[in-house]
Amino acid sequence: QVQLVESGGGLVQAGGSLRLSCTASGRTFSTGAMGWFRRAPGKEREFVARITWSGTYYADSVKGRFTISRDNAKNTMYLQMNSLEPEDTAVYYCAAGERAIGRRYDTAMAYGYWGQGTQVTVSL
Repeated sequence: QVQLVESGGGLVQAGGSLRLSCTASGRTFSTGAMGWFRRAPGKEREFVARITWSGTYYADSVKGRFTISRDNAKNTMYLQMNSLEPEDTAVYYCAAGERAIGRRYDTAMAYGYWGQGTQVTVSL
């Protein structure tokens, strides 16, 4: 049984930093894709960042502030979030998917496994 577990969320002031972690169990995704999505109150789920065999990719809204990385030995993915803004307040979800050429990993449908989410709240 595959499980993804996020951690690291919390309350932070604007301009602060948080690091989210997502640990996979049940199988490895070292050759696949992993990503972060978020859902803000009253909004649709949106793509944040992804990391695949070809590199990383970010939503424009977080580019230059967030960094996605992974430690394959620990089967863990990270999202370092700096210069946080109140607009970053959301539940953050990690996702993992199989490797498939041509798949759009900035879309939720590309991923078959999801975590339960971790709340990030950025105050003024």
